[in-house]
Amino acid sequence: MNYADIKLGDTLPEHVSAPISRHTLALYCGASGDHNPMHVDIDFAKKFGMSDVFAHGMLSMAFLAQLLTKWVPQQQLRHWAVRFTSITPVHAKVICTGKVIEKFEADGEKRLRLEINAVTDGGIHTLAGDAVIALP
Repeated sequence: MNYADIKLGDTLPEHVSAPISRHTLALYCGASGDHNPMHVDIDFAKKFGMSDVFAHGMLSMAFLAQLLTKWVPQQQLRHWAVRFTSITPVHAKVICTGKVIEKFEADGEKRLRLEINAVTDGGIHTLAGDAVIALP
């Protein structure tokens, strides 16, 4: 990838997760140490007004990380941050997108600022943020 060839508005190839199953949520609980019953216990979730369990926000954030690291090696990532805008329902696919919004130089590196987002296949916008990558 050549810094000079990248234009503002260029987009990253979409990254789409598999549908988030209950099994995936249980595995993520174990891997992350986040055992909040809202993510795995439907009776508990219903007690608090939810129709079903929902995915961990950090699971969707991991899908955004995959978007970035499929585009550039991890060592080129300088910054990334997101805010959680909505919950991700069980069975949803998470569609991650990125767009170049700034080109600049810092610390002797050519860098790109990206707008990154996660949206479910049902149209729910769940994460919004930005990332900075360095190009060699």
